[in-house]
Amino acid sequence: MTALAGLTPLHRAAVTLGDDVLVLSHRLGEWAGHAPVLEEEVALANIALDLLGQARFLYSIAGDEDGFAFRRDERDFRNVQLVEHPNGDFAETIARQLFFSVHHELLHRELERGEGELAALAAKAVKEVAYHRDHAVQWTLRLGDGTEESHTRMQRAVDGLWRYTGELFEPVEGLPVETAALREPWLATVGDVLREATLRMPEGPDRVAWAAGAGRQGIHTEPFGRMLAEMQHLHRAHPGASW
Repeated sequence: MTALAGLTPLHRAAVTLGDDVLVLSHRLGEWAGHAPVLEEEVALANIALDLLGQARFLYSIAGDEDGFAFRRDERDFRNVQLVEHPNGDFAETIARQLFFSVHHELLHRELERGEGELAALAAKAVKEVAYHRDHAVQWTLRLGDGTEESHTRMQRAVDGLWRYTGELFEPVEGLPVETAALREPWLATVGDVLREATLRMPEGPDRVAWAAGAGRQGIHTEPFGRMLAEMQHLHRAHPGASW
């Protein structure tokens, strides 16, 4: 399958958004059996399933959902590098969730104002992504304003993942939303959460201008290749298998 060649700009945008949520869904699914408490294992699994459902809808807009998920190579995926970042400790997972879910909710609020299939998805999914954001916020507050150890780990996670956030605001061809316009409300929301959690905003003259990579152009981090091989193994080993 030749990646996105031949698709309309709108369909390429749908696949790009689908890649974001598919990859993050898989990362969250890796917590099964490893979450710090049973309740949190259930919560992360539910968020992962929400994201997986969104990915299926987005891929189905553009064509064969199995083909997009399981029969593309690493360079054909267009997800931001933030979502492919390994889970790390629980604080890293929560920082990743905070950064992505705040952006995801802002994006869906804008999409639902439009028309067409992306607007229909946004209208249906906006309650899900609002829950995802709230879940990440509550854990950020709990860890940031918790023990000395949890505060240290949460600050380290925020500092370490911050450099990946600039890519969230790069333009996506075919997407009827100006992603750069989401930057200021994202900064305001994330900044408020970090301050309430007694965490500091990373320093710099333009805090989210630097994207650490080019996931939107198909350039990914080393851990992504290993994750993709695991995710696609069953389908490639047994052609014709379906979700």
